[in-house]
Amino acid sequence: MNRPQFYRFHQGEKILPFSDAEYEQRLAGLRKSMAARGVEACVFTSMHNISYYSGFLYCAFGRPYALVVTPNTSVTISAGIDAAQPWRRGYGDNITYTDWQRNNYWVAIKSITGAGRVIGVENDHMTLASHGLMNEYLAPKQVVDIAPDTMRQRMHKSAAEIELIRAGANTADVGGYAIRDAIKEGAREIDVAMAGRDAMELEIARRFPDAEYRDTWVWFQSGINTDGAHNPVTSRQLQRGDILSLNTFPMISGYYTALERTLFVGDVDDASLRVWQANVDAHEYGMSLLKPGVSCAEVTHKINEFFQERDLLQYRTFGYGHSFGVLSHYYGREAGLELREDIDTVLEPGMVISMEPMLTIPEGQPGAGGYREHDILIITEYGNENITGYPYGPEHNVIG
Repeated sequence: MNRPQFYRFHQGEKILPFSDAEYEQRLAGLRKSMAARGVEACVFTSMHNISYYSGFLYCAFGRPYALVVTPNTSVTISAGIDAAQPWRRGYGDNITYTDWQRNNYWVAIKSITGAGRVIGVENDHMTLASHGLMNEYLAPKQVVDIAPDTMRQRMHKSAAEIELIRAGANTADVGGYAIRDAIKEGAREIDVAMAGRDAMELEIARRFPDAEYRDTWVWFQSGINTDGAHNPVTSRQLQRGDILSLNTFPMISGYYTALERTLFVGDVDDASLRVWQANVDAHEYGMSLLKPGVSCAEVTHKINEFFQERDLLQYRTFGYGHSFGVLSHYYGREAGLELREDIDTVLEPGMVISMEPMLTIPEGQPGAGGYREHDILIITEYGNENITGYPYGPEHNVIG
């Protein structure tokens, strides 16, 4: 029996998150960067770039995946275990590699790139082992890190992307209201989190009946568990007076959106109220700063000054916001658009960014806990548009 190293298995109709024209526009932007850098073929290996340029979001499970882009072709490389799903869910061609011989993945890639070419890769994703195999199989004339170029492209959202991000923000609000309804003394964090997640998945299915549903989640923290922004859900039971952190994350075709709010169960003591209100004030001040022509570092320094004047800066734990698009808690991010001191990117219309100041007061001190508000804003020609709807602050979020 002839067992091939790779083959094409295409069946069913293509169903993509965006139009063919959208993907052609993205690929045209990439090819412009490739031409400027002298790159003859790009071999993308990250979930975020493969998804951005093709629509296909892979499930690795220990196997490698790729998108190969040349001046004339765009081909996803997927494992046989996925059959034709990568072709149905990806723009352009698809090649399936087999497990019968080791490194058939690279043989399939070479069938597109050839040997001795200038190859663009993502240095921030490709492992040393993969780099070695690339050199062995493709014998590149030169290897160029194309990741910074692709990140800059992804930071500028198209109209179609912004429409999807709006839907995500709306869905995050749906999860927020479901969580609010589930909050009560004695409820477990996990029970509250599941209520928010279920509500969002149903909303995504309603809005996007042809999509694949995966990866939507909630972090819902209480008491001491609020001290970190990314602390996982536990079975801790809510108690009266607890500080709470609501975090909803709908994922739609690889696109991440979020809603994050501080809440309290039943009542809030004076010390906690003072910290909470200060963080709300910083949140509102920070949102007012997000406009074209201002750098991420400038915004960061101004919010730092705001907290310093209130003797709270020492309780800040991370940056004040980040970009949105094809990203997730386990793959991808646009590090060039984060509100931190070391990021000099200037805000431009069409960028989408969060404002999310957080203060963590250590246990044993008055007002102990983690305080965070989070809204998503689209940078417009003259300022910004806030697309988050769930309300923030003490007036709305003392529950019970």
